[in-house]
Amino acid sequence: MMKNFSRVLTLLVALLVPLAIIMLAVRLLLTPVFLQVEYRMPGFPDDAYGFSMQDRLQWARPSVEYLVNTAGIEYLGDLKFSNGTPIYNERELSHMHDVKDVVQKLLLIWYVDLCILLALGLLAWKGDGWVEYLAGLKWGGFLTSGLLVFLAVFASISFWQFFAWFHSLFFSGDTWLFEFTDTLIRLFPIRFWQDAVIAIVGFSMVAGLVLGFGLKRDAK
Repeated sequence: MMKNFSRVLTLLVALLVPLAIIMLAVRLLLTPVFLQVEYRMPGFPDDAYGFSMQDRLQWARPSVEYLVNTAGIEYLGDLKFSNGTPIYNERELSHMHDVKDVVQKLLLIWYVDLCILLALGLLAWKGDGWVEYLAGLKWGGFLTSGLLVFLAVFASISFWQFFAWFHSLFFSGDTWLFEFTDTLIRLFPIRFWQDAVIAIVGFSMVAGLVLGFGLKRDAK
């Protein structure tokens, strides 16, 4: 009975770890720090329609903040250029509303995931399942790295196909497609998303390997 419980504990923890790590990487990217770094990356494309780096920082920051705060779409709808023109059109605002809904739901799932991991850790610490808990963290780290290898290969073969597949999981139709002259594309060109995926994959793989190999002596 206890042996079966130990296996279940290890398996459950291992399955919870990938989401915990990957969403941590995503949350780190949803900060002004990533914007500051990304727009200064060598070779980052200039905006063909006139945005400077400072313009991009000025408008991208509230766009990212909107995704993680509790404000309504007016948070973005009220933003205007110096000539009084709204920075986003109705189609862009509708998409940002949808993106926020997805982000908020994923963050909620992440918080629940972390709480379960913490609760299982406390129970394991107080009981006699600490070794099995550490084993779950270890194998969860390896599982994370394995999943990210698959994702990296998929994205490297055809990033646009990967990008379209990812959007098809969360958005209907072509609501995520915009004109090159639209603010969303000018702030967040395809290079932005390529670098974001590289950052998420890189961080998650390293974190997974650290867990996997770092806990090797303590876990089964």
